[in-house]
This record gives sequence, C-alpha cells and structure tokens, in this order.
Amino acid sequence: MDVLVENLGIIVCAAVVLALVIVVLVTGYVKASPDTALIISGIRKRPKVLIGKAGIKIPFFERKDELNLQLIPIDVKTSSAVPTADYINIRVDAAVNVKISDNEGRLNLAAQNFLNKTVDYIAQVAREVLEGNMREIVGKMNLEEMVSDRQKFATLVKENAEPDLAAMGLDIVSFNVQNFVDGNGVIENLGVDNIVKIQKNAAISRAESEKEIAKAQAQAEKEANDARVNAQTEIAMKQNDLAIKKAELKRVADSKQAEADAAYQIQQEEQRKTIEITTADANIAKQEKEILLKRKEAEVMEQALDAQVKKKAEAEKFARQQNADAELYERQRDAEAKKFETEKEAEAQKAKADADKYAKEQEAEAVRTKGLAEAEAIKAKALAEAEGIEKKAEAMTKMGRAAVLEMYFKALPEVVKNVAEPLNNVDRITMYGEGNSAKLMKDIMGTLTQVTDGLKESTGVDLQAVLSGFMGGRMAAGKDDSGSQEQTAPGENK
Repeated sequence: MDVLVENLGIIVCAAVVLALVIVVLVTGYVKASPDTALIISGIRKRPKVLIGKAGIKIPFFERKDELNLQLIPIDVKTSSAVPTADYINIRVDAAVNVKISDNEGRLNLAAQNFLNKTVDYIAQVAREVLEGNMREIVGKMNLEEMVSDRQKFATLVKENAEPDLAAMGLDIVSFNVQNFVDGNGVIENLGVDNIVKIQKNAAISRAESEKEIAKAQAQAEKEANDARVNAQTEIAMKQNDLAIKKAELKRVADSKQAEADAAYQIQQEEQRKTIEITTADANIAKQEKEILLKRKEAEVMEQALDAQVKKKAEAEKFARQQNADAELYERQRDAEAKKFETEKEAEAQKAKADADKYAKEQEAEAVRTKGLAEAEAIKAKALAEAEGIEKKAEAMTKMGRAAVLEMYFKALPEVVKNVAEPLNNVDRITMYGEGNSAKLMKDIMGTLTQVTDGLKESTGVDLQAVLSGFMGGRMAAGKDDSGSQEQTAPGENK
C-alpha cells in the first residue's frame, strides 16, 4: 500500500511537470521571420537573438522584442554649402541604404540603441552621421576630383562613416552620389574645356569619316559600273547566241512541220475515203431497215384501227341507250315536278287573292273612317272660325270708331319705334349750322307720315280723316253737354 502511494505521488508530480512543460511550450513558442530579429531577454546573462528560426520564451520570466532588419533608404543632403579642398562651396546629394546589422556583436549594439524604435528614428540618426562624414570628405577633396571620380568620393565617405554606424549596430549597404551643385557655375565651367576638346575631336573624326566614306563610295561606284558594263556585254553576247540558236531551231522545226503537214494531209484523205464508204453502206442498210419498219407499223396500225372502230361502235351504242333511259327518266321527273309546282302555285294564288281582298276591305274602311273624321274636324273648325268672326264683328260694332282709334294709338308707338330703330345703329351724329335738330325731328315725323300714307293706300283707311271726325264728334258732344247744363241751371235757380 505504501508503495502504491509513493508511485501515485511520483506520477502526479510527473504529470504536473509535464503539464508545466506543455504550457511553457505552447505559450512561449516564438518564431522569427528572415527580416526580423527577435531579442529574448530576462533570466539569461546575454539576450538570445532569433533570426529566421524558432525558439522558446519562458513565460513571465522573459520578454520578446523585435528589430526590423529590412533596408532603410536615406536621402542624405548637405544642409548648407560645404567648401572643398580648393575652397569652392558646393552642395552634395546622395542616396544611401542602411540596415541593422545581423552580426551578433553589432546586433546587440543595435538592440541597445534602437530596440522598439521606429524606422524613421533610425533613418534620422543615420542621416546625421552620414551627412557629417560626407562634409568631412568634401573638405578633403578637390572639386574636379570629386566630379570626375564620384565612385572614389562615395567609397571614402562610406569608409569614413562605417565605423560610426557600426558602433550603433548599423551597416551601410550602398552609397551613391546623386549630384554636386555649386552656386557659381564652377562645375559647368570645368566642363567647357572638355566640351570644346570633345567637339574638336568629333569634328576631326567626322571629317575623316566623311573622307573615307567618299573614297569608299567612289571605289564602290567604279566597281559597280565595271560590273554593270561587263554584265551588259555578257548579256548581249548571250542574247546573240540565243538568237542564232533560235533561228537554227526554227529552221529545223519548220522542216519537220512541213513533213508532218504533208503526212497529215495524206492520212486525212485516206480517212475521208474510208468514212465515205462506210457512211454509204450504213445509209443503204438504214433505208432497208426503215422499209421493213414501216411495213410492220402499217400492219400494226391496221389491226389497231379495226379494234378501235369496233370498240367505238359498241361504246357509242351503249352510250345512246344510257342517254335515252336517262332522258326518259328526266322527262318523267320534270313532268311530276311541274304538276306539283302548278298545284302549289294555284293554292298560293288563291291564298294571295283572299289576302288582297281582305286588305282592300280594311283599307276602304280606314279611308272611310279617316274621311268622316276629317269632315267632322273641318266642320268644327269652320263653326269655330265663324263664331269667332261673328263675335269680333259684334265687338267692333259696339266699339265703333273708338275701338279703331284705340288700336291705332296702341300700334302707333311701335311704328314710331321701328321708324327710329335705324338711328340706334348710328354711333354718333355731327350736325353743322342752326336748326339741324328741328330738321332731324321733322325728317322723323315725315317718315311717320309716309307710313300713315302707305297704310291709307294699302287698306283704304284714312287715319287723319278718322281722327278729325272723332275729334269733331267729341267737340260737338262737349258743346251739347255744356248747353244742356246751361239750360238746366236757370231752372234750378228758379
């Protein structure tokens, strides 16, 4: 039992240790990329550096920091003009690439100086160091030497700055001079002599080249002309030989052609003779065959005609019989149809006559009824008109001249209105002189007089006479009334 307890304790301890190891491995496993340096520091005397490999960091006891090993491009310029060894003020512009060194000793220095610093900070520090070293080298060299040998200048600056940067843990990867600038045009003047020399040498070289080219062209033209003449001569000779050869060949060919033509004519005549004989024999045989064929055709035609006549006679006989039977049947059917149609037509005419008779009777009755109604209406209308005329005559008799005058005076304003109606269409009347208004009224009244005269001529009624008689009667009646009153008054007084 005690052994079991001891073993169990050992197992538990081993499990705890194993668990701790696993936790450390899981939480402390780190891996660095090739362009990054991992600095692990803590319990070790010297920090552990990992570049492009993996490692273990003990949790809680060690820490991990990073250094960027990528290139850092720096544009180095002298902030002000720097005098050279020959006392000429210039400005220098250079492009430099630096990086944190992967050397173990320099890497430790870089970790001390730039750990957890930005790339801009590292570039600024390196730029100041490089600018100082570049100023130092400018002061040691002549301007012409620097301009003519930039590589030497760059090498000197690089060699001079490397110890300073190495002390910080940095390496110079490249150093390239971009430009030298002076404010007095010294660099430009240094090139004038070289430019003139170069132009002179170029002109001499061009002249020499043109001379050589002219010589070469002349020689080439001469050789070309000689070759052209030789070629043309050879061509002429070849053409002459060719013409002679053609003539010889033509003579031989013509001779052969004549012989061939003669042989062809002979052969053609032989062929024609053979063809004519063969054609004559063929024509004779053809005529004999045609005679036999015509005989056979005549016999066949005779037999065919006999058969055709017999068949045709029998067919016509049968057709006539069929036609006769069909005509008889058609006649019988037509007779029955006509009989039926006649009977139906007679019945239809009888029905139509009865209908016409009834219609005439109804029409006569309607005419009689309509005539009676119209007669009654005319009679009633005539009686009404007669009665109206009679009533009107009685009224006119009773009213006498007073009624006529009343009608006249009622119509007179309307007549005057119609006479003056045309004046309503006149917008404005302008009259000059005196008495024009009276003349206008006189014209209007004259128009009214013309109306009354026209009425007299058309109806025979003289309105002036009627008015005069009426007014005279009224005046006489008035006098009679006044006389009777006077006579009555004295009696009353009495």
